[in-house]
Amino acid sequence: MKEKTVEELKAMLDHQEDFQLIDVREAYEYDICHLNGLLIPMGEIPQRTAEIATDKPVIIHCRSGKRSANIIAYLESNFGFSNLYNLEGGILAWADRIDPGMEKY
Repeated sequence: MKEKTVEELKAMLDHQEDFQLIDVREAYEYDICHLNGLLIPMGEIPQRTAEIATDKPVIIHCRSGKRSANIIAYLESNFGFSNLYNLEGGILAWADRIDPGMEKY
């Protein structure tokens, strides 16, 4: 599985690169803290695959990287996606290494 570090994501954001960021956590988790990605909770992924870009890199994240890794494996094996990246360490790594002021849960 391909991964991006939080430092790589920060650089992509800083350089305004063309990619899609998807958050697969639940809405209540997104309300606590988020990275302004498209919220598609894990359970809604099968019905919302049309919202996932196929023509540019897509970084998928959750709290720690485990749920997003499972979603990527599911999308790659069932829908043939080849442009997906897991955010290593999830939003917790972002809070630890990029934005220490971000609320964690």
